[in-house]
Amino acid sequence: MSEASVIHDIGYQRYTGPRLGRLQVLTAMYVHGLRAAFGFGRSAKAKIFPWMVAGIVLLVAVILAAVRAQAGIVALNYVQFADAMSWLVILFVAIVAPELVSRDMRSGVLPLYFSRPLRAADYVWAKFAALVTGVWLLLGVPQLIMFLGAAFTTKTGMRGVWNEVGDLLPAWAYSVLWAVVFAAIGLLIASLTGKRAFAAGGIVAVFLMTTPVVGVLSILPSTDAQQLSGLASPMTLVAGVGTWLIPASNIGLDLGRFGVVYLIEALALIATCLLLLLARYRKVASL
Repeated sequence: MSEASVIHDIGYQRYTGPRLGRLQVLTAMYVHGLRAAFGFGRSAKAKIFPWMVAGIVLLVAVILAAVRAQAGIVALNYVQFADAMSWLVILFVAIVAPELVSRDMRSGVLPLYFSRPLRAADYVWAKFAALVTGVWLLLGVPQLIMFLGAAFTTKTGMRGVWNEVGDLLPAWAYSVLWAVVFAAIGLLIASLTGKRAFAAGGIVAVFLMTTPVVGVLSILPSTDAQQLSGLASPMTLVAGVGTWLIPASNIGLDLGRFGVVYLIEALALIATCLLLLLARYRKVASL
């Protein structure tokens, strides 16, 4: 060692704290994804579009609650509200899904994620759960506002409140179905490109292109074709499942004897999207 050499003590110490496991990693990614869905922890620009959509949905719920409280008119029940907000749900998914996955691809952090003991399935489930929660909150919170407006103005006391609870809970389950189907489709499309604008356009295009198919099939002379026409679009598919499982919802679809077919296709669509999404990220993780 030369006389000019100096040894510096930089105080390096080994990490002695707790080593968190897979569950903590999954939870951290889920919380981060849910915050990102509504723009928390990001710039004001990132909050504009998701909160604009949320604000419109909340405003509609407040108006419906006020009309029911003042005039006693139920313009939309809880289940019908979810259907009426379907295009806003699509817009929300088109905004948030690219934010959750396309940004990771564009910034090149996926190899960094998967260089750690993080499984591709963990990444997929965390992002999927975050988007499902975000979409459910988009529908569930306004439905709660509608419920509070009805519960506090009911003229039949606790019996009326319990009747409202009996209507709200199936509607919340129906909103979960909306969230799961739309999140699965949205994330799959968004995972195909790192450009958020392309991902958002692709998500909207899928729903725009499938809707006219339903219209064409619904005017065919065959009754079976008309009753099965809703299978061609995710929106009418979810509405068909709701019609079959919640007959009192008055959604207005004629499913005939094919209600179970709608449920089977919905489950198959969710499973297929998630499996393709998992295969997509397993390929990335193996690179």
